[in-house]
Amino acid sequence: MSKLDQLPKTDPTTQSNYLDVASQHVSFDWTIDFESHKIIGSATHKLAVKVDDPKEVLFDTYDLDIDSAEAAGKTAEFSLGSKHDVMGSALTVRLPSGLKAGSTVDVKITYKTRPAATALQWLAKEQTQGKKFPYLFSQCQPIYARAMAPIQDSPSVKITYSASIACTLPVLMSAIRRSPPSDGPAHDGKEIGKDVVTYTYEQPVPIPSYLIAIASGDVRYRGFPSVQGKNWTSGIWAEPEMIDAAYWEFSEDTTKFLATEEEIVVPYKFGVYDLLVLPPSFPYGGMENACLTFLTPTLVTGDRALVDVVVHELTHSFFGNGVTHAHASHFWLNEGWTTYMERLLLEHIHNPAERGFSFIIGAKALKDALKQYEHNPKYQRLVIDFQPGEDPDDAYSSIPYEKGANLILHIERTLGGVDVLLPYVRNYVETFIGKSITTSEWMDHMYAYFKKHGGQEKVDALDSIDWDAWFFGEGLELPVKMEYDTSLAKDAYELAVRWDSSRDITDVSKLSFTAADLKDFNSNQIIVFLEKLQSYSSLPPSHVKHLGSLYNLDSTQNAELRLRYYEVALMEHSGAVAHEIASSAAHWVTGADGSGIIKGRMKFCRPTFRAIRDVDKELAVKFFKESKDAFHPIAARLIEKDLGLV
Repeated sequence: MSKLDQLPKTDPTTQSNYLDVASQHVSFDWTIDFESHKIIGSATHKLAVKVDDPKEVLFDTYDLDIDSAEAAGKTAEFSLGSKHDVMGSALTVRLPSGLKAGSTVDVKITYKTRPAATALQWLAKEQTQGKKFPYLFSQCQPIYARAMAPIQDSPSVKITYSASIACTLPVLMSAIRRSPPSDGPAHDGKEIGKDVVTYTYEQPVPIPSYLIAIASGDVRYRGFPSVQGKNWTSGIWAEPEMIDAAYWEFSEDTTKFLATEEEIVVPYKFGVYDLLVLPPSFPYGGMENACLTFLTPTLVTGDRALVDVVVHELTHSFFGNGVTHAHASHFWLNEGWTTYMERLLLEHIHNPAERGFSFIIGAKALKDALKQYEHNPKYQRLVIDFQPGEDPDDAYSSIPYEKGANLILHIERTLGGVDVLLPYVRNYVETFIGKSITTSEWMDHMYAYFKKHGGQEKVDALDSIDWDAWFFGEGLELPVKMEYDTSLAKDAYELAVRWDSSRDITDVSKLSFTAADLKDFNSNQIIVFLEKLQSYSSLPPSHVKHLGSLYNLDSTQNAELRLRYYEVALMEHSGAVAHEIASSAAHWVTGADGSGIIKGRMKFCRPTFRAIRDVDKELAVKFFKESKDAFHPIAARLIEKDLGLV
């Protein structure tokens, strides 16, 4: 028996009985109450009955206050189970007797969220750009939709949804807006923050629950120029104070990215592809919510240096939102395929060297993640056998992204190149779009395709791959040594060698480096330079300070560069300079540097706090505790684990 066959057949992170009764469509009727920090209203499920005479339907919930339940239009008995720390409380609703397999039944649940709901972050007006109105945004991946609504919270269940939301501030959702129009006056011309407006949305494409998303605040919309011959629209949302900068940052490339992706894969299915730039506490670089990608404001750098993040998020429209992993054990299917295709798209948009360069940057992130999990090697695997109730966020890292992308790249090379693989990629998406699949189902499909379109030669090539090593291998190395195009990294590597070779010069005034060293480097080349420095032993303290000031790395507003500088600077864990820089890092990540802006993206805040911890744990704990409430609940919980506070 293959190790894949020993994985859980059903989702180990849900308490719902989706194999007996499964949601097809959910209608949300909500009021957003900024004073009480609650969403109040109802969720009405249209359920597909899969077995004869099911007695009940079970939904996932997490800290929801349930007021009532109805089934088939009549009051129904319901009960809320005991709370599991990870999975929450199962909500059981009694169904009418005699339901037949193949029929449907409506179940309505009236409820309220709680102020501390993990899926929701309520921001005070002081935490926004404009500082005039509060803000709300959700983050439901991987299993937090249950803290926003009673739902069968599993990617194995894909639903359509509609929503009617009453609020005193503009409301956005991961769906197509039906009213009021996006390009109309803000808040339908009513007074923002005072008058109630009802917003209606519809998501006609089935999506997993983790893609249900909501945001509400003082936001404005600006549409991108339309692309001839395309049946989708695209634009950007942001607070008024950021809309001009955000539009400039993303307007040149977003529609070009999506049009190019369609040429490589299949046509875009969701009708709308909008971006929303969120406040700084958003814990990710981007979140691929259907129709509305959420973005961190750290991407708005004024030079379009980081817009390629959008390539990753829109690629999820096909790999993740379209073809979805069945449950957490197969999360790599989302992120590995998306990362691989993102880099292939960069090659088409820029040049072939960009693809290899991205893999080089990813290799450093993978190495760091694998090292982070040396104490728990199970999470070094690509396919993880999660047990019921195990928290999938404990395994969240670069591993499914990078190890997964390298596996697809290895398959490409084994089969004979990208021209051999791309026709399969299109067939893969066309076959499974709208479905949720396991790694085994993907493998079976790939073998069948290449047997038909390549014969025994391609099957033998696939058989030459050590699948168990890729899926279940642990340790710090990939099963195969991967080689990448290093042409764009050459100058960065050479500069790093020069710095490493200079460590014996004690008087930094005699060093030969100048600010012009980076004149022809783009941001990614500077990142590779700094990451290469981390592969050597730590530089002398005097060199570290000189490095930061000479290249303005200790003051840059580019968070990608600032993080890498701190990682280089804090490799040495003792001494006055290390403590000085650790203090600077603590002020920067918490916004105590005078900016008032935390670095809420987990890519930045978690490694920064870990680096500070390794120098001075008390300092890390002090600054975190003072700023904890400004971080998203997901980020705060994981930082607490990083700092040993839980």
